[in-house]
Amino acid sequence: MKRFALAMIALGWLGHPAAAADSQIAPGGTLRAVYLATNPAQAVRDPATGTVRGASFDLANELAKRTGLPLAFEPAPNPPAVIAAIKDGQGDIGFVAYEATRLGTVAFSQTYMLVQQSFLVLDTSSIHAVRDIDRAGQKIGGTKNDSMALCLQRILKQASLVEIENNNAEITKRMAAHEIDAIGANRQRLTTLMKEITGSRPLPDNLFDVPQNIIVPLGRPQALTAVNAFIDDVRASGFLRSAIENSGVVGVAPAPPSAGHQGCPG
Repeated sequence: MKRFALAMIALGWLGHPAAAADSQIAPGGTLRAVYLATNPAQAVRDPATGTVRGASFDLANELAKRTGLPLAFEPAPNPPAVIAAIKDGQGDIGFVAYEATRLGTVAFSQTYMLVQQSFLVLDTSSIHAVRDIDRAGQKIGGTKNDSMALCLQRILKQASLVEIENNNAEITKRMAAHEIDAIGANRQRLTTLMKEITGSRPLPDNLFDVPQNIIVPLGRPQALTAVNAFIDDVRASGFLRSAIENSGVVGVAPAPPSAGHQGCPG
């Protein structure tokens, strides 16, 4: 909290949180946070009650509290939609994975969380580890615009990438019909898919860890400074770790201060 408070003092926030937030993070007086609805590592919305839980929701809620603002936590269907919402002024902060191809339209914070990416295969598959993925004749699935698919586009040399709509029923159908030999995604998603795809198993190792970041519009350097200070503080205080643990998501961990923006091994 001390580091965050010092940053707020430097920005002139303390004592006038609403006015400062209007001009920096949330010009409209409400912190509008946009998250990826299809990524359970960020947050999950209960379809029956509308209740949202997850690490990204807890972080957005905490930032809103500290800046004295109400929170609007809105879903987006895919990463480009999260980025477009922030770029076009429909949101103030967004939760999205850092990916080199996404640079230039929004500003990325430091990494706050790392999400393990691996593959799900059928029990009868000859693929037993990540090193077996890139083999001639194999078809590897990835959901469109996802970090895993973007990574596979760059690193696969022998296997072929099959981009699939972000739909569990479609993925299950493709796997059952042997139209793909593996599906790549974060471990929480693979755990969910394993329950739906009879006779499937996740690989024991990971291809890479996807860095999760908070984005703000370009041209708001003070907002980015405040967000980075906030991440430093929730990491140091243990709030971030608690938020991740309380989410119950598999294969997610707080990013260390030195994590940077590395991700795809390509």
